[in-house]
Amino acid sequence: MTVIYEGGFDRTLDQLLATYGKASARGTRFEAWLFEDTPSRRAAEEKLAAYGVEARLHSAYKPLLYFFLEDVDTDALKNITIAYPVHENCPQNRFLLETYPLAALTGTAELRFETGSSAAFTYDVAMVYKDGRKAEHKVFAPNRVHTDFIGETLVSPTGWIKLNGAFEGTRLETDYEALFEKAMRAVVNHDWGNTEPYFDELNIRATLPIADKQLSFGDEVISLREALHEDFYFSLLEVFQKKSGRPLGDRGLQPGQIMPEIIEGEGAPTLRIETRTLDTSEASGEAQHLAAAHTPIFAEHIRTELAKIDGEPFEAQSRAGRAVQARYHRGSDAAVMISGGQHPNEPTGIVGALRGAQALLQRPGAHFTISPLENPDGYAAHHRLRADNPRHMHHAARYTALGDDLEYRTGIQPYEKAIRFEAQRLSGAQLHLNLHGYPAHEWTRPLSGYVPRGFAMWTLPKGFFLILRYQDGWEERAERLIDAVTKRLAVLPGLVAFNDKQISLYETHAGETGFRIINGFPCMISLDNRHDTPLTLITEYPDETIYGDAFIAGHTAQMETVVAAYEAFQAIETVA
Repeated sequence: MTVIYEGGFDRTLDQLLATYGKASARGTRFEAWLFEDTPSRRAAEEKLAAYGVEARLHSAYKPLLYFFLEDVDTDALKNITIAYPVHENCPQNRFLLETYPLAALTGTAELRFETGSSAAFTYDVAMVYKDGRKAEHKVFAPNRVHTDFIGETLVSPTGWIKLNGAFEGTRLETDYEALFEKAMRAVVNHDWGNTEPYFDELNIRATLPIADKQLSFGDEVISLREALHEDFYFSLLEVFQKKSGRPLGDRGLQPGQIMPEIIEGEGAPTLRIETRTLDTSEASGEAQHLAAAHTPIFAEHIRTELAKIDGEPFEAQSRAGRAVQARYHRGSDAAVMISGGQHPNEPTGIVGALRGAQALLQRPGAHFTISPLENPDGYAAHHRLRADNPRHMHHAARYTALGDDLEYRTGIQPYEKAIRFEAQRLSGAQLHLNLHGYPAHEWTRPLSGYVPRGFAMWTLPKGFFLILRYQDGWEERAERLIDAVTKRLAVLPGLVAFNDKQISLYETHAGETGFRIINGFPCMISLDNRHDTPLTLITEYPDETIYGDAFIAGHTAQMETVVAAYEAFQAIETVA
């Protein structure tokens, strides 16, 4: 173990209290924008008021949304018009995205967005109340234009202060920003050598006195701690992509396992960065009835359910030495590969793969392979991270202990990916059902331009999404397959309505969708000769943070997709 950095940070809120929370500051008026939760900001305002200081402390993160949450009685509104700022250094819809999910929180009020000025980071808000009153507000959204650690120009939210009614004010580097800057600088300046992987585990543990805020719509939550996890994880991937000479977003990078652990604490923020040996432990707990599983199931339970599937066992091994287990159920039908857990922070696909394979056992002639957990190292990380923050999406558990996406792995040592090679060799399958998920609530990187670089399409939920990739000569069969699958899924109670609700909100806050709607399901169909099978159907259920009935609905949809796609493929192959 090597400690790369350890230290604490003066809390910006405490600095403001120390500067203005005294008798000599009486009569001072100021506004400040901070990365703090609402209770902490309100408590500080009260303390300052006791000294005769008039302070208004805003959120630097999603300030327009917080304006409506904290300062507006939305029930009294008839309609709202918001002109959002634009800037040449970020996507045109960037500040529209930051208002999400306002359209779901304004009740019966009619909400309209329009493009505003590029001169200032300000939202122009016009409101008409049900009693005829009108009001106009300018909501400041402090941002800075800066160059990040890989040389890209970004526009990112930042702290700010305006004293005694000043019009412009000045940037206030907050503790939240300083902690991120210090951590990134420490990692960038460390000597990692020139051989991948550069470490076993790179652990970034930070404590922040910031509570999450649950919103009154779906799975939506405002979490600065989750956002910092995401910013650390993907920013460090980008740093190591650049170090390795790879292009940004290259999923074949193998730096090692990057593990940001962002914990809610009390008092001043703290930070510790160190390298560790690989964690080979396994979380354990009570098994659930599979069809009623309301939380991600444990690895031992996955093995138990897999053992119920009659067939030839085969396996591969992960970098940390965990077994990747699978079954080959031989039959007379056209073979299909079923997999889950490539990205194991997407847990409904794991349960759905098992349930789907078990359902197929009832079909005479069933012919398939099933590997429900392709990335057990990532799944162990997911259980570990959920222990502290069960409602966070934890993308650090997305990739393997090598730090790569196993599907994009090349080289002489395939590790987990060997399970796919063997499934293909045993079965000769021409259809791969690859079950995935994506965030069930908004995904942001506030200190790196807000929108997740390379993943902009997935920043907001948009229903149960299907991706179908086909090789040359398989386009017609691909279209027939997606039509049959979506028609069957459309009869599941509530699923199309679920899609419609999320897609409508997505269109309001993101603009053009860029995907097709087929029988009520958002889809993308494309030619892709990279895959070994002629057809690859990828499911994307918004599942990374859901529990209870929502989790059951998710893995039920995944299971139904397995059965629907399997049966549709048999019909297509019979015709072919």
